[in-house]
Amino acid sequence: VELSERLETIESNAFWNCERLQRIAIPLKRSFFVIDDLFFRYNQFDHCEHLVTVVLVGGIHTTVSLLHLESWRTEMNTEIDRINQVLP
Repeated sequence: VELSERLETIESNAFWNCERLQRIAIPLKRSFFVIDDLFFRYNQFDHCEHLVTVVLVGGIHTTVSLLHLESWRTEMNTEIDRINQVLP
């Protein structure tokens, strides 16, 4: 799935339990992810068990910190920091 840059927000539960979602490309914008009003957290990709690739286009650190894919988020931030140290 590739989301258009014209898309303004991804609402809570937008891809909840989407069993067929394996890859998604997300154009990053400020306030792109809407927080769930009931649980006060971001849950756009909860229970997407087959999601293995997320292509982030734009300000990486800000958006990675918004995603609540705990095991993935920490690993991605570490890898981004490592890459940033290598790049001039």
